[in-house]
Amino acid sequence: MRPAGWLQQFLRFAAAGGLSTAIQYAVLAAGVEWLGIGAVAASTTGFVASAAVNYWVNRSYTFGSTAPHAALVWKFLTVLAAGLLLNALFMQLLHGYLHWHYLLAQLLTTGINMLCNFTAHRFWTFSRSN
Repeated sequence: MRPAGWLQQFLRFAAAGGLSTAIQYAVLAAGVEWLGIGAVAASTTGFVASAAVNYWVNRSYTFGSTAPHAALVWKFLTVLAAGLLLNALFMQLLHGYLHWHYLLAQLLTTGINMLCNFTAHRFWTFSRSN
C-alpha cells in the first residue's frame, strides 16, 4: 500500500484532532461551568485527557506507523509537552491578558497547535524513518 500523501494525512489528522478536541473542549467547559476551575487549568486538563486517544488514532489511522511504541511514545510525549506549553501560553495571553472569552481563545489556540503538531508528527514522530 502506498503511503498517504500530506493532504490525506492532514485530513486524517484533522479528523483525529476533531475527536481529541471534542474531549478537550468537554473537559474545559465542564471544568469552567460546572466545577468552577479556571479556564487555563481546565483547558490544560482537557489537553492531557485527550492525549492518549490522539496518540492511538494518529499512530494507526493518520500516519499508519508500525514502529514499536517504545520508539514513538517519547517523541509523541515531547511534541505533546511542547503543545501543552503552547496551549497554556496562548490561553494565558488571549484569555488571561487580552480578556478574550475562553472559548474564542481556545479556538485560536487549537488552530495554532494543530499546525505545529501536524508538522512535528509528520516529519519527526511518525516519519517513515522510524
